[in-house]
Amino acid sequence: MKSILVPVEAHSGMAAVLETARLLAQKFGSYIEGVALGPDLTQIVAADFSLDGIVFDDAVRRDIFDEARQIFESFMHDSGIPPQGGPPDDATAPSYGWRRPNLVSDTGVGEYGRVFDIIAVGRPSPGVEQPRKSTLESALIESGRPLLIAPPRAPGRLGETIAIAWNRSPETARTVAFALPLLKTAKDVPVFTIPGYSLSGPDHVQLVENLQRHDVPARAVDVHESAKTPGLAVLVTARAIGADLLIKGGYTQSRLRQFIFGRATGQILAEANIPIFMAH
Repeated sequence: MKSILVPVEAHSGMAAVLETARLLAQKFGSYIEGVALGPDLTQIVAADFSLDGIVFDDAVRRDIFDEARQIFESFMHDSGIPPQGGPPDDATAPSYGWRRPNLVSDTGVGEYGRVFDIIAVGRPSPGVEQPRKSTLESALIESGRPLLIAPPRAPGRLGETIAIAWNRSPETARTVAFALPLLKTAKDVPVFTIPGYSLSGPDHVQLVENLQRHDVPARAVDVHESAKTPGLAVLVTARAIGADLLIKGGYTQSRLRQFIFGRATGQILAEANIPIFMAH
């Protein structure tokens, strides 16, 4: 995971995203690239940007761009992360860059993210100055790459105890495959399935056996969680395990089945207080 894309908005919710991306970058000596997130003017009516008192002329768009870049570069400077190509010249240390000269829309994030190993975004929350669900969904669906979803409060550690919520779906299988480099660095990888909420296929014990072939410290955890919804059961189990990262496939069920099964992905995205590694 040598390259991380971070869509940056000019709001207070970015601190947790940037810190979570930094923790990942430290593990792999990753390059972190920031882009300024802004509205697609051709889709402005359908977007969920707040338009109160804002006229999206060139000057305002430039201000939004400049503020986002300042947030990103100030964080990197304060964290001791150098620009790419600058001192210290250490290939194993994180570095950062900023290449795009204009605002990038949600759709643009999904498209540009296809050449990165992972995209770091914030957990969607209501409110003008909080990460938006449309950014996450575009990155998840359009990029073909995994996401690192930061909680509202930055974690103190990342990737020491990585829980895998295994529901036997192709989306979760793909997510686990994307996460393999990170899983190999973990100290503990508990794998569990929520009873009654999985598809047909190999169980979590069989997944553990294969992960162990890759020298992943995986272990099977039997769950007897009685939470009313699978999303809540996943979060309760991950917390009980002491996980600092959750591996979860994104939007496994159809929209109808999500409604029937309690929309596990949506609930996890709404309530998780640990980072989530997710792919579709």
